[in-house]
Amino acid sequence: MYNIFFFLIITIIVFGHASGLYLDFLNNKMWSDTVPDKLKGIIDKEKYKTSQNYYRINKNFSNISSSFFLLIILAMLFLGGFAWIDSLARALTENKILVSIVFFGIIGLASDLLSLPFSWYDTFKIEEKFGFNKTSKTTYIIDHLKSWLIAAVIGAPLLALITWIYYVAGEMFWLYVWIVITLFSVFMNMFYSELIVPLFNKQKPLEEGELRTEIEVMAAKAGFRLSNIYTIDGSKRSTKANAYFAGLGPKKRIVLFDTLISDLNVKEITAVLAHEIGHYKKKHSLTMMLYGIFQTGIMLYIFSILAGNEKLTIAMGAEIPSFHISIFAFFLIYSPVSRIISLFMNYLSRKHEYEADSYAGNLYDGTYLVSALKKLSVKNLSNLNPHPAYVFVHYSHPSLLKRIDNIEESTGK
Repeated sequence: MYNIFFFLIITIIVFGHASGLYLDFLNNKMWSDTVPDKLKGIIDKEKYKTSQNYYRINKNFSNISSSFFLLIILAMLFLGGFAWIDSLARALTENKILVSIVFFGIIGLASDLLSLPFSWYDTFKIEEKFGFNKTSKTTYIIDHLKSWLIAAVIGAPLLALITWIYYVAGEMFWLYVWIVITLFSVFMNMFYSELIVPLFNKQKPLEEGELRTEIEVMAAKAGFRLSNIYTIDGSKRSTKANAYFAGLGPKKRIVLFDTLISDLNVKEITAVLAHEIGHYKKKHSLTMMLYGIFQTGIMLYIFSILAGNEKLTIAMGAEIPSFHISIFAFFLIYSPVSRIISLFMNYLSRKHEYEADSYAGNLYDGTYLVSALKKLSVKNLSNLNPHPAYVFVHYSHPSLLKRIDNIEESTGK
């Protein structure tokens, strides 16, 4: 049990947790009792104090949660908990595919139940305290049940197919699994808003009026064929505002949260959508999807080298090599590689945000986009003064001030 893979897994997960805490420490050093000069005119003293308090409480709670789950994983590794779940699954069925489904089903359900108190406290205590939560306890419970249903209806069959391929396709299994995951990802990109979102939120076409007319004029100027503009009842769960671009080809649509419509004026909302159109015109969504597909292929190839390794099985406390034990151990070992890849993906995402901001600023009017970003950042109590190292590691979007500087520079205003 205590072989090199075992200690490698322990070292990786402990170091990963410790490095996260250190980045939080650096970020905390950016706090101040007064509004920094660079933020004056954007946020007042009381709101700045509230935003720091919100961030501090959230981060401390997140660290408690992550530390708890670190201890759970360590206990499972040292006490042979994963091997026990493996033996339990094998006692229920001899079918290799069903064993994998039961194994991951037990771990997934246990993980969700353990995280439930933390999620509940975050939603009904922290988010409630700062005026964000609009989720009723009934909606919260139903959402969880729906998530379990989706996992059973979609996740279990997909896992079964991947497990079957692993056992029948030999050394080239990773290539066939890569194809399956790629096709599934493309399908979900195209139909997520039509199949999954309606299970949780109501979407409806944006009504005719000043806002729709302004958006259509802007889209026409961009040469963007836009027919699917939807609103979504985000206020059902939170006061936080958002907008996003979904789908591919003829299935593309822009979705506006009703909270965004209530928080911003017509010009600001249109500027935000010009930003989303900028992502499409610059092919950012396609680029990120292709990078994600490539990343998945590399990951699966590396996994194919380690899959079924007897020492990896022993490190997890199990006796019989299997797909589920191998892939669970692999994801623990793969986390440093995943972190390095995520650094690049976050860098690329921030670069895309700059490009979309510049596009929107030149297409429409950068001053309205700046105004919208300021309002949303202040209202959502975003951390307006993050540490550069924290941004580099964790942020998929540039900080507010960096975005404002970029918009003003690219538009000459």
